[in-house]
Amino acid sequence: MSASAPALNTPGSVRELFFAFNRLALQGFGGVLPVAQRELVERLRWLDKEQFVEMLAISQVLPGPNIVNLALMFGDRFFGIRGAMAALAGMLLAPLVIVLALTALYAQFAQLPMVSGALRGMGAVAAGLVISTALKLLGTLRRNAMGLPISLAFAALTFAATAWLRWPLVWVIVGLGSLAIAVAWQRLRE
Repeated sequence: MSASAPALNTPGSVRELFFAFNRLALQGFGGVLPVAQRELVERLRWLDKEQFVEMLAISQVLPGPNIVNLALMFGDRFFGIRGAMAALAGMLLAPLVIVLALTALYAQFAQLPMVSGALRGMGAVAAGLVISTALKLLGTLRRNAMGLPISLAFAALTFAATAWLRWPLVWVIVGLGSLAIAVAWQRLRE
């Protein structure tokens, strides 16, 4: 963090942590990651960009949903197991109720063209949010062991393999992910 950057804040209580993750979850229709970055880094200033990327990287290699893993790690960082459970409950409680209610409604109205069109539109919005978050966090790649050009090359290869060639994501991750790990390991040894 640069000397001119203001100091980071910390959550004042388990309750504040619960409501922050609850608010985050309720804003993230179709994906919470962009909202998490905006809330935790930009609005609340509980993490800087580098810390967010580090926690996200760890959460991605752990089993389970990335954002749930991130919530657990973040809550644990400040309040131990109580914080982890509060952040997890904040992430899951209200969305669970909403999803159950929407499932009941969808069963009734799925055949309507307006409903299917709205869901397609929400998918496009979610994709835009993910791209926006990637662009905001692009600057952190300069400090990455592989460097910006190699990281961008891997991103382009991943996009081409999944979007254009339609290769299964699991094999793209196994193949390109293994290669990226090998490149990073080699560069870190140097």
